[in-house]
Amino acid sequence: MSAVEHSLTQRPLGQLLVEKGVISEDQLRIALQEQNKNHLPLGRLMVALGFLSEATIRDVLSESLGQESIDLTKVIVDAQAIKLIPKEVARRYAILPIAVDHGRRQLTIAIADPDNIIALDQVRALVKEDYRIQQLLAAESDILRAIDQYYGFELSIDGILHEIEPGEMDYQTPLVGVNEFSQPVVRLIDALLSDAVQRGASDIHFEPEHSFLRIRYRIDGVLRQVRSLHKSYWPAMVVRLKVMSGMNIAETRAPQDGHISLRLSGRLIDFRVASHPTTYGENMVLRVLDRQKGIVPLDMLGLHEQALATLKIMIARPEGIILVTGPTGSGKTTTLYSILNHINTDGVNIMTLEDPVEYPMPLVRQTSVNETAKLDFASGIRSILRQDPDVILVGEIRDHPTAEMAFRAAMTGHQVYSTLHTNSAIGAIPRLLDIGILPDIMAGNIIGVIAQRLVRVLCHHCKKPHQPGELERRLLGLERDEAPPTIYRAAGCELCDHQGYSGRIAVMELLKMDEDLDELVARRATAREIRTLALAKGFRPLAEDAIQRVLEGVTSLDEVLRVIDLTDRIA
Repeated sequence: MSAVEHSLTQRPLGQLLVEKGVISEDQLRIALQEQNKNHLPLGRLMVALGFLSEATIRDVLSESLGQESIDLTKVIVDAQAIKLIPKEVARRYAILPIAVDHGRRQLTIAIADPDNIIALDQVRALVKEDYRIQQLLAAESDILRAIDQYYGFELSIDGILHEIEPGEMDYQTPLVGVNEFSQPVVRLIDALLSDAVQRGASDIHFEPEHSFLRIRYRIDGVLRQVRSLHKSYWPAMVVRLKVMSGMNIAETRAPQDGHISLRLSGRLIDFRVASHPTTYGENMVLRVLDRQKGIVPLDMLGLHEQALATLKIMIARPEGIILVTGPTGSGKTTTLYSILNHINTDGVNIMTLEDPVEYPMPLVRQTSVNETAKLDFASGIRSILRQDPDVILVGEIRDHPTAEMAFRAAMTGHQVYSTLHTNSAIGAIPRLLDIGILPDIMAGNIIGVIAQRLVRVLCHHCKKPHQPGELERRLLGLERDEAPPTIYRAAGCELCDHQGYSGRIAVMELLKMDEDLDELVARRATAREIRTLALAKGFRPLAEDAIQRVLEGVTSLDEVLRVIDLTDRIA
């Protein structure tokens, strides 16, 4: 750490630590006196004297140098990255390769001294010249410990499975401690979590059967089996997952919830863990919460220009409710977070009530509902209203008390965002009536309703052109004498893991309320009447947006039919 300290010539490390309030002037004086005796780097001396930890020095240096720091105890290292830098080079220069992204051509390393030009030159010589090196500052002792941990052990899933003979996995030994990484089950879980994140999974399913363990990932909204393991692997694996997520390892008959936070592929990933007892053992599902993917800029949601303009007009209204509807897994939370991120400034007080908080956001006051503390959505909104909010996000409107409090907040000059389980934007009106909200209250207080679904995007490397048949023409809304457009079908190649699709995009319908629509709502008009007037005012149904994506070649008609009902188009 000495070279780093020398780089702070204008503000010496000791003075910097005093200014930050980390150590006192007296402690600095003692450390300087010791340095005169043995000439060791000041940072190392203060750790030896017990004045502070290496992590504290790392964070202070990180802030002063404008260099991001990393806690290596919460990192799972990419096996592909380890292969790029030999152990002797890593130890000599205190460098740990963490993640490699071949697509973005970037190698992420942890380094104790970011000013060590020789070390960086060595790394560049070992990897391809056109790879960008991302540096993260870490404590030297942490790096050296991690090098001993990761080098010399098998890190690939197949390699670890060959290392373990079925029936010989030890799950009685506590899976925590200094030498925990020497245990194959620890590396197996790490490798599976890393593999799932690299493949873009949103959920990881561990499903015990009579004689084997099934492992499935949900990728782009579809479950895909990736592994089948002998049933003898599962007892040790479930104990390891429980230890990592803070669950009770002795409890096997009741459902439990937990949480894991790790750095994978060079970024922070959270896992929401849930166990559930089944006939053949505990079923475990991990929801992958990738902060980098969770908050998408509004302009990157993939909305068409007109829809984006409508959404921005809705957001600009100072008070009222904006509802986002759709089934579970349709991207409602991502859309809401994107909207909040768009309006999040120093001059706006945004408060949220979620079940639970999925992605931390700067400046936003976020709260998880808590049944044991008697903090539900309705009482939470009541409490938030006393915190001088400008914008309130309510995770979901499920019942009358929550809906009533949300509308009360909207009527008192607040902008309220929430989700509702309905099949369409117009369907939100009868759903709110069913919950018990009076039509007079709804009229004038609903800014707009967004309904959405997620459809998979065709892999642009292998999608195949296709001429639509008679039924497909009717679904697409084409006239008999109209020249058929070229649409595309999924094929499959190595780049998309032979699925034919890569990634997902939202298709939306936006119902922007105005005085005429409010009047229909106030007199309890039917959904058909509301839809007719909305269409006359330019409302674009979900099916139309989805069909346009098909005609643009973004997705396939088969994929749209999987998530959206188009049967009324052929009636």
